Amino acid sequence: MAETNFKEVGMFKQLQAEAAGFNARRSLIAVLIIVAISMLLTNFTPEDPTEFGALATLPALFLVIYIFITKRILEALTLASVMGFMMVSRDDVLGSFSGSLLEVMMSEDIAWLIIVCGLMGSIISLIEKAGGAFAFGEWVAKRAKTRKSSLMWTWFLGVIVFIDDYLNSLTVGSCMAPVTDKHKVPREFLAYVVDSTAAPLCVIIPISTWAVFCGKLLEVNGWAPAGEGLIYFIKTLPFNFYGWIAALIVPLIILGVIPIFGPMKKAEQRVLDGGPLAPAGSEKIDIRSGAGDVEIPKNPKVINFLLPIIVLVAATIYFDVDMQMGVLVTVGFMFVLYLAQNLMSAEDFSDVALQGIKNMILPLMLMVLAFLFAEVNDQIGFTYYVISSAAEFMTPELMPVTIFIILAITEFITGTNWGMYVIALPIVIPLAVALDVNTALAVSAVLSAGVFGSHICFYSDATILTSAATGCNNFDHAYTQAPFGILAASISAVLFLIAGFVF
Repeated sequence: MAETNFKEVGMFKQLQAEAAGFNARRSLIAVLIIVAISMLLTNFTPEDPTEFGALATLPALFLVIYIFITKRILEALTLASVMGFMMVSRDDVLGSFSGSLLEVMMSEDIAWLIIVCGLMGSIISLIEKAGGAFAFGEWVAKRAKTRKSSLMWTWFLGVIVFIDDYLNSLTVGSCMAPVTDKHKVPREFLAYVVDSTAAPLCVIIPISTWAVFCGKLLEVNGWAPAGEGLIYFIKTLPFNFYGWIAALIVPLIILGVIPIFGPMKKAEQRVLDGGPLAPAGSEKIDIRSGAGDVEIPKNPKVINFLLPIIVLVAATIYFDVDMQMGVLVTVGFMFVLYLAQNLMSAEDFSDVALQGIKNMILPLMLMVLAFLFAEVNDQIGFTYYVISSAAEFMTPELMPVTIFIILAITEFITGTNWGMYVIALPIVIPLAVALDVNTALAVSAVLSAGVFGSHICFYSDATILTSAATGCNNFDHAYTQAPFGILAASISAVLFLIAGFVF
């Protein structure tokens, strides 16, 4: 057993060395080999995507393996997408790739992401320029005098900002990074705490963007009557096991009740040995890295942090939990607030706002490619194949835990929580009715699976935005928090198994 573990460690170190040693020429050769193999594989795949069967899993399997070997997520998503388009469109791969990319870029979801995430970058940069982030950091530092208390403050703020996972990750991560840095907390640990109080909380609180979206899906798919989607969403809350457990184990880990283990322990040791707080490559995704040194104004006020955040949350709720309206109102409010105090000129305001948008370019690129990969997965029928294959072996008692496990793996690979809900709920709800399974329990299994997969996926929106806000490489963030996510998922699976027999 010890020998096996030694071999596994040695193999992993070899892969790390291989990744570190990649040069441009070798990388080009690897890409050409992968493309050539993909072209050969198309000769063995049916022309009709509905007949792909298990072959539909090939791009997903390639993606996961390639990411673990190279740690280059942009490249992995692009190559996996190309492989998928080769399977779907043998004679016009470039045309299909280009057309699907255009469709993704023109989709309402991506437009919403660019507006919301871009302006959130502006809001964060403006708060820093106005001294609000510095003042808030000083205010929290007086109360968070220890390492544990700084992390508990991070968790507490995450619980308060529950309205949306994007808002949660970007605001809490960016404002708490300087505080936890003072207490020598690895950025991986900060990212884990922030990420675990974002989507997991949104799925167990009925006043959130997730609740609104899921409630509407429950109406569209016939379980909830028109106008009662949120009421039926509330019925799922007791069974959203992963959301509850993922959020609740965070303070237990912070306080040492659950010891730190796995890759996170190595990150802790790196910092204890005097190493950097952030893993290598984190500056590429750090939302604050492009701003340079920010000159703090005289007498910085914490109100210049709190008021914009309060307005952001209030405006989002006021406009029917519409975060796009929330960020637009907040930028306008900040213009008046900061110029009235003579903190910056109108030209400075626009320059800083533009810099904030620029800082979000890499996270947005990653999300566009993740959506493109999800699009080609839909075309080859990956999610449908996985669900329909699992459905053949389901019993009423085992359906909740089976749905949770299968969709959790699917979501980990595709990284599209809401997109998976759109595909899975129309299949799961009628299946639950046919098998006489508690529908609220079956729906909760889908919702929990979406949160888990999004939580630990290397390229999901939650991972990318948390990484950008906390200044932590998204591969290292996902890799170090995965064991804790798997722990929460394992407990959730046991609870779904028990609930399947009880209910």
